[in-house]
Amino acid sequence: MGGYRDRVAQVDLGGGEVSYRGIDDEDAQKYIGARGLGVKYVFDKGPDVDPLGPENRLAFMTGPLTGTQTVMSGRIALVTKSPLTGTVTDSHHGGWSGARLKWAGLDGILLDGESDDPVYLFVEDGDVEVRDASHLWGQGVHDTIDQIGEEVDGKVGRNVSVMAIGQGGENQVRYGCVINEDDRASGRGGTGAVMGAKNVKAVVVKSGTDMPKPADPETFQEGYQQAMGVIRESDVTAPNEGGLSMYGTNVLMNATEEMDGLPSKNAKYTSTEAYNEAEGVDIEAERVSGENVRENILVDEPTCHSCPVACKKEVEVDVTHKGQDMNVRTESYEYESAWALGPNSGHSDRDEIAVMLDRCNDLGIDTIEAGNMMAMAMEMSEEGKLDGVGHLDWGDSETMIDLIDEIGHRSSDLGDLLAEGPERVADAKDAHGNKLSVKGQTMAAYDPRCMKGMGIAYATSNRGACHLRGYTPAAEILGIPEKVDPYEWEGKGELTVTFQNLHAVSDSFDICKFSAFAEGIEEYVLQYNGMTGRDVTEDELFEAGERVYNLERYYNNLVGFDGADDTLPNRFVEGHPDAVPGTGASEGELVELDQLKAEYYETRDWVDGVVPDEKLAELGIEVGPGTGVSAGDSAAPADD
Repeated sequence: MGGYRDRVAQVDLGGGEVSYRGIDDEDAQKYIGARGLGVKYVFDKGPDVDPLGPENRLAFMTGPLTGTQTVMSGRIALVTKSPLTGTVTDSHHGGWSGARLKWAGLDGILLDGESDDPVYLFVEDGDVEVRDASHLWGQGVHDTIDQIGEEVDGKVGRNVSVMAIGQGGENQVRYGCVINEDDRASGRGGTGAVMGAKNVKAVVVKSGTDMPKPADPETFQEGYQQAMGVIRESDVTAPNEGGLSMYGTNVLMNATEEMDGLPSKNAKYTSTEAYNEAEGVDIEAERVSGENVRENILVDEPTCHSCPVACKKEVEVDVTHKGQDMNVRTESYEYESAWALGPNSGHSDRDEIAVMLDRCNDLGIDTIEAGNMMAMAMEMSEEGKLDGVGHLDWGDSETMIDLIDEIGHRSSDLGDLLAEGPERVADAKDAHGNKLSVKGQTMAAYDPRCMKGMGIAYATSNRGACHLRGYTPAAEILGIPEKVDPYEWEGKGELTVTFQNLHAVSDSFDICKFSAFAEGIEEYVLQYNGMTGRDVTEDELFEAGERVYNLERYYNNLVGFDGADDTLPNRFVEGHPDAVPGTGASEGELVELDQLKAEYYETRDWVDGVVPDEKLAELGIEVGPGTGVSAGDSAAPADD
């Protein structure tokens, strides 16, 4: 099929050997690529593996549309078993590394085993070379990329991409991430920790621009032109006009605040305004909004391969920290990151957030998880649960900057504790009421008391709390494809399933999710059929997304997850004694979790969060032993 190189490198890190395999045609048709094929390849190693052990596989995977002319096709998926959650996880980043890997002649790289000594992988002309990285170990991401740039015959950012870990991955911070080109992260789930456990410092790709050609040029061009047309017409994506293009993802900060859906002070409040009124503090979401950033600290607007939207907003700030003048330039001032490190942690210092973002990127740790872990620590400090370990006051942004280093290096008692993630901190300190996590991963900047679709999406996400598995705020905030009442729970189970399946498709292509702010399944089908030469229908493509989502859930079921794990933090749930109702426009609102789950499971044909064997058969999922659950069962089986 067009769009594939039919070449995947399989690296045995223990032996330092590299072999190559093609892509099975049936697997490509069932699971498409990137996320879908990556999950299949991780599944092939079995769910019962230690995420930080040599038996866990880390897959770097592109899809059939990656690196092509397809709009917004500069993405790559990193897939593995998460050391943070214990679930299967996939984490994507943009930029140019995905495109360059395809241009270099590979669809993906599978990392197996564990190297005795630090190494990095060098990819060129379809081959992978394992090189010594002892001299790079202990360095941050920025210095690592600079030094590799001096070692390889090429130029980073021109014909070379570097996907690297910092000290966070080396020290196996459970939310360590992989950073591409300084500031673009495969941020969630701990992919960097898995890479660090394998003693792999970086994956370096050198290539020309050998862009795959469509198998059916006429169909592809029809789809491409149609996609470009709707992107140009969208109020969200229109180049140099739409909200995403003008302000980046942080266009949502003011919008979410205004609808009282911005969790603040570890989600005690649903807006910074409510926080101010209740506690007399001086915090404003607007200070860290995309509009404020653009007006005051924006210096550049870089973009990814084949993307006209250019949502990345590069900023530069001068900050004095503990008497030291610092100049920081970073391009990752994203909405969720600014929220977690700002309003949810009790402050709105725009410039200090930029410093925190840069430190997280250099250390290679997830900005969302880092911010939420510090908010959790602040609430625990307030309740006396961190005595003997450390202390962190609400809004203490100066201490937060230093604590990020302590987390990445595990260099203090508090930093070492927070590096373990919310579930393990809660277990160690009897603090389960303080965590904002699902399945061990913390939520993002959308309050489920205000957006009920986001509530069930968090609860049922296969990789732990996540806004990107099923982005219901598209409908609940932006009215895409149509506006729905964010406070109404009925219909949100079905809506979430639709978004989850659609995003499983785009993640498997691998193209940017933001394409869905304008494009629909029609544009996806045309571009996919045109590139590959296939002739799938819209229903068949949706079914492929459903198959990917069910394969992930099946993997998690075999690990031991079921409906009891499809939950939300106590403070959001209707009927829970620790529930904290929403404020402002969300006053009194809580999540009707039981009703949402029942509707969702009915739509999915699942039994209490478990994929029944009949569903596996219906979708043609023919790996593993099956869950042992029948569609006629009333509940999941007890754990053995």
